[in-house]
Amino acid sequence: MHVAIIMDGNGRWAERRGLPRKAGHKAGARSVRRIVEAAARSSIDCLTLYAFSSDNWTRPRDEVSHLMRLFKWHLQSEISRCIENGVRLNVIGRRDRLDPGLLEIIERAEAITACGERMVLRLAVDYSARDALALCAQRMAGAANGAGTNGPTANGQTADSARARLAAALGAEMHSLAPVGDVDLLIRSGGERRLSDFLLWECAYAELVFVDTFWPDFTEHDLHAALAEFRQRNRRFGGLTSVA
Repeated sequence: MHVAIIMDGNGRWAERRGLPRKAGHKAGARSVRRIVEAAARSSIDCLTLYAFSSDNWTRPRDEVSHLMRLFKWHLQSEISRCIENGVRLNVIGRRDRLDPGLLEIIERAEAITACGERMVLRLAVDYSARDALALCAQRMAGAANGAGTNGPTANGQTADSARARLAAALGAEMHSLAPVGDVDLLIRSGGERRLSDFLLWECAYAELVFVDTFWPDFTEHDLHAALAEFRQRNRRFGGLTSVA
């Protein structure tokens, strides 16, 4: 089962308490630890967390710098926990705009946890689904123009193979190290009701659960409640429910 979470509400959590936004991000990092450990104990094979979108670069420089320092610290401090819990860590997204020191830590964390078999933990950093799709389309179009193209077949096999090629290209473009399936359940905290350019291709048939709880207050109970709601959904994938 693949669960994705948009961890929203850190800043608003802090502002409502009269605290700087930095305090909200720090509290949110503690929630990440709780939820990752809870997910590893559940029937979740892959957990993808939206940590920093490509659009977040437009935030105040001081806040962005703090987020990057926090991310670097969190990666270093959580490697041993990932190993203990059998978690394989993978950071997806662009890497050309990240600090070299942070990039070194990412590559080290991915290498050290590569043997984790219990769950894949993917952290989306400098991530944009639309950018990834656009880049893949550009690369695939260039490759097709160079090698020649075949027309669509009557049985639709070309469309299926094109989907598979695009999925593989997306994984490579965003540095996805382990093959993972489409998102089954997308959770967003913080009360907003939108996808915010997150895993648009992978969420084609995802079940969506939106909760009002700000991310720093999101607990294992909230995760289990979302999973329970997911199990009540009737997933038809465009087909019809069979009638007895």
